[in-house]
Amino acid sequence: MRPRSRGFTLVELLVVLMLMGLIAGMAAFSFGSNMQGAKTRAAVRDLTAALRYTRGQAIIGHQPQSLEVDVEARTYQAPKRPLIVLPKGLDMKLLTAARERTGDTKGLIRFFPDGSSSGGRVTLIRDRHEWRVDIAWLTGEVRMEEGQ
Repeated sequence: MRPRSRGFTLVELLVVLMLMGLIAGMAAFSFGSNMQGAKTRAAVRDLTAALRYTRGQAIIGHQPQSLEVDVEARTYQAPKRPLIVLPKGLDMKLLTAARERTGDTKGLIRFFPDGSSSGGRVTLIRDRHEWRVDIAWLTGEVRMEEGQ
């Protein structure tokens, strides 16, 4: 009788390869959704920074400055800065004073030299999740809050 050789059978190797493929597929799916979340969080931080920059420019320059928002085009622009387009799949809502509306889907968040602002809220939405950036009218404070 021949002693049994040591090693793996073809079936065992195929099972291991199949399991490795499943794990790799799940990891790729998880990585893709995490990247989307990271892009969303970065977009919210960038918008918050642009609003704070605009407020700072109003204070430093001793004259009103405005951040322009276009909800339909999903864009915003701070003074003397390039136009920013939100990542695909990220929508936007704008709540601002009626006098700051520049069109059906466009409006401004205005900051004044004393640091105050016209006030408002910019909401970024992905799927059913919202991030709100609130601008206090009295102090001009810009605050980001993650919602449902």
